[in-house]
Amino acid sequence: MARISAGVLVYRKRQGVVEVLLVHPGGPFWAKRDTGAWSIPKGEADPAEPLLDAARREFHEETGFTVSGDFTALSPLRQPGGKVVHAWAVEGDCDPTRMRSNTFTLEWPPRSGKQQEFPEIDRVDWFAIDEALRRILPGQASLLRELATLV
Repeated sequence: MARISAGVLVYRKRQGVVEVLLVHPGGPFWAKRDTGAWSIPKGEADPAEPLLDAARREFHEETGFTVSGDFTALSPLRQPGGKVVHAWAVEGDCDPTRMRSNTFTLEWPPRSGKQQEFPEIDRVDWFAIDEALRRILPGQASLLRELATLV
């Protein structure tokens, strides 16, 4: 059975331009990657948890922000690794400099026996949809294209 993730695609309108909030994964594997590395805030859903609740929880865990409003379900997508992502769009705003992410522990450097703690998300930022399409993981680009048709 495919793993299920749930996420929130927050957007805002600034001077007639639609911008979306994307997150950059933390940790050593992503540190030097930018183009094609960003994502919507999302994470694995607990099977007993309603998917929108999971999406809102994951958004808060990854960014430290809460989100509310009129959520619009976007078409679920299957990422190249097989994970199915359910996402909702909602209009909102936040200050990226106030982001607080949860952390994870990883043996780093590999085979060193040393455990290091890393933020799950090391950056969050607003991008116009055209720029966001360059930066987002290719498997999530359809979420941005769908949002562009809705707003």
